[in-house]
Amino acid sequence: MTKRILFLFNHDAAHQAAHIAGIAGELALHAPTVQVVVACGVEAIRHKVAEIIPAAAHDRIEWRMLDLPTAQQRLLAPINKVAPVLRVARLYWHLDLFRSVDLVVSTERTCLRVRRRLGAAGPRFAYVPHGSGDRNVAYHPELAQFDLMLLSGPKLVDEMVRHGITTADQCRVIGYPKFDTIDPAVRKRFFDNDRPVFLYNPHFDPHLSSWYGMGEAVMDFFLAHRDYNLIVAPHVMLFRKRLHYSLEYRTAKLRPDIADRFRAADNILIDVDGPNLFDMSYTMAADVYIGDVSSQVYEFLLHRGACYFLDPNGKPADGVAERYEFWRNGEVLYGPAELAERIPHWRESAALHRAEQDRLFAYTMDHRAGETSVARGAAALEAFVEVR
Repeated sequence: MTKRILFLFNHDAAHQAAHIAGIAGELALHAPTVQVVVACGVEAIRHKVAEIIPAAAHDRIEWRMLDLPTAQQRLLAPINKVAPVLRVARLYWHLDLFRSVDLVVSTERTCLRVRRRLGAAGPRFAYVPHGSGDRNVAYHPELAQFDLMLLSGPKLVDEMVRHGITTADQCRVIGYPKFDTIDPAVRKRFFDNDRPVFLYNPHFDPHLSSWYGMGEAVMDFFLAHRDYNLIVAPHVMLFRKRLHYSLEYRTAKLRPDIADRFRAADNILIDVDGPNLFDMSYTMAADVYIGDVSSQVYEFLLHRGACYFLDPNGKPADGVAERYEFWRNGEVLYGPAELAERIPHWRESAALHRAEQDRLFAYTMDHRAGETSVARGAAALEAFVEVR
């Protein structure tokens, strides 16, 4: 009997697509007892998913758009600039689609609204995180409602179990599917010189991101030091909204814009909405990573290098600098002045932290040469639906 597995891409941007699209393609090509359904919230995401999935698999997939009635779309669009109401509305409007499948695969927990609405009449749910699992939000209690978890490495299994979210037998370690979408030997050049390339990758969370209070000063440093190149490539959601609100910290801030002087600099590349934000082009091109709480640091660490983490909230009272485990991959700094002092020593910093980076990368990303993560993920999903 054919099982229907729906891969849900219900977001407003395509930054999560590479975490599960390849698994969908692998299943479509190699699992004859599975009907793959790909459901997308917006056309831009559908385009990115189709780009990742091999062309040979396209005709074997049932493609669905999670469209809303025009009137509802227009009514909710202004509100969506502050809160993700369109994502929720799409789920409820397409409940019949979810009733028709056996398993939903998602990179976020919004889909669990469907589970709560449909109850026993609905499908089972599988979770593939789109991050490295170091912040508290990665272990939200709601995640316990998933039936299966496909995780990148043993760290995430250990933490899911430690937080009481799941048991080890509900987890499958598959590696990081996004790595299957790139050639690790290829590093794009974005500047016509051989100066070191620094990547600034701030998050959007108004409480945790360095952008709101430090971003301008970081760029000013590189404007004044043309012997370094800088790529400013924030989390794609940072510039999707002007006002950001953190549910986790009950904090709201207006996002600062980027001054023209930075856009005009020949040693600064600024990209707030381009496709290179999604495909690891910048993390692979950089020699040095500057960030705060984005898990993209582990994508940068595929080839290792110096990391500087900017903490906008100051030194913790207990004196422990590493609020998050991934901050052990580099140096934690508390302001642009400290960063300016450390940048000239980036090579020494990279060497100093190399052993810890090797340890944390292996613990977080079960990356196996000669074995793709998408194949491991597809096999886990196929086995799961066959025994249910």
